Parts: sequence; structure tokens; C-alpha cells
Amino acid sequence: MDIAACIERFTNPPPVVAVVRLTGFISAAGSGLTRHGLNIAGVAGPLKAAFEAKRLAAVALVVNSPGGSPVQSALIAKRIRAHAAEKKVPVLAFVEDLAASGGYWLAAAADEIIVDDCSILGSIGVVTSGFGLHEAIGRLGIQRRLYTQGEHKRMLDPFLPENPEDVARLKALQAEMHDSFKAYVRGRRGDKLKGSDAELFNGDVWTGRKAVELGLADAIGDARSVLRSRFGDKVCLRVVGARRSWLRRILGRAEGDLPAGLLAAVEDRLMWGRFGL
Repeated sequence: MDIAACIERFTNPPPVVAVVRLTGFISAAGSGLTRHGLNIAGVAGPLKAAFEAKRLAAVALVVNSPGGSPVQSALIAKRIRAHAAEKKVPVLAFVEDLAASGGYWLAAAADEIIVDDCSILGSIGVVTSGFGLHEAIGRLGIQRRLYTQGEHKRMLDPFLPENPEDVARLKALQAEMHDSFKAYVRGRRGDKLKGSDAELFNGDVWTGRKAVELGLADAIGDARSVLRSRFGDKVCLRVVGARRSWLRRILGRAEGDLPAGLLAAVEDRLMWGRFGL
């Protein structure tokens, strides 16, 4: 770089766009920005650092998540909006393979959602899964002994026959969560939404191009091209991630709880598998 270019860069530095990757299953038990989970405890630091960058022109969220905890999704989204309001900078979400359920909740925290043609978006619904094991333990000669105080403490116990009242109670809870999810999407997307409630909020998923038609996303594109077009070819893209101590960097996975990590990996794999990824 010649002297003139150095002087120009010093006197007229390029704008900065902070980039935060929100990748993985959303879970309170996750570890922040790792492949096993996203949660507010893990992303709070990177988000704060992203919005405190000097010469900040915008914050870019790169979202790739099958969803997970509605509470953690809401907490992360609220933190994004709080920082954006305080710093008065735009937030752009770039969806890679998937922004479904809680993953879409995170993307909707941005002012604009930009997707690939083949991204998968949506799944605006609530799901609860479990197993019924009461017949299996009966065949094995195992007796289930459960003692509770409070008539609903054993609701949907997998070792007891399914109780229709428990199912009705669960569906009522799901309906409340679904209403919150729908209200959030309506509040963030507003008049951009083009489909009916029956179409948009039935838990279905769409490709990126269809999501743009429905108003669930704004445009087709990728982070590098869009950001260079908006802020110039010299824009500085500063990736912000979770900090790890030198000991964790050296020990890596050996430092973690192996059984818990395996279970988290299985859960993560099942969540991605729901969408064929």
C-alpha cells in the first residue's frame, strides 16, 4: 500500500459492519455460539461487542438454526433490538441453510431478512415430543412408583398411560406460545406479510424465494455481496465470536462433559434432520 493510500485509509477509514453468526440449536443448556446450542448467556457478550464496534455502519446476523427454546429465542431477539435501539444502527439478517421456528424468531429481530434461493424459512408453530413407555415397562415387569403433591405434577409422565386432560392442558400451553410467536412476527414484519394467518402460521416451511413472496423475507442475496453493495467495496466486515480461554482452546472437547455433549449432538442432529439437512 503506497503512502497516499495509507493516508487516505487513516483520514477516511472504511465503515465497519460487525458480523455475528447465530448457528445451531437454541437451548438453555447450550454453550452460546457452539454447534450444540445458542442461548442468551452465550451470545450476550458477542452481541454487546458487535454493537460497540467503532465506525459501526450496521450489524449483520448470519442465521443458521433449526430452532429450539422459545424463551431463549425471545431473549436473544430482545437483546438484539435493545442494542439496535441504543446504538441506532440497522440490523440485517442473512439466512444460510435454515431459519426455522426459533431460528426464524432470531432472523425476524433484524430490520431486513436476506436469504438464498434455497434457504428454508418458517415453521412458525410450536411442537412438543415425547415417548409412551408404560407398556414397555409392564412387559419387563417394572413397576412405576411416583409420589407427588399437586394434581398436575405428573402431567404427561412417559411411564403412565396418556391422560386426555393432560394433553388438553399441553395444547393450551402450546396455543399461548404460538400466539406469542405470531404476535412477534406480525410486529416485526408488519405490512410486509402477504399471506393469510392460516398460510403463514401453520408450521409450514418455504424456500427463500417463496418466503420473499410471502413477506417473511425481504430479498435474495448473500452477506458479502449485499454489504459491499450497501457500504462500499472497502467495507470492513468484522466477525465477532464468543471468546475462549487459552485453556479451553488447548483442551477443546476434552474439557466438556462427554455424555452431555453426545446427547446434545444427537438432539442437534434430530432437529436439523426434521428439515432434511
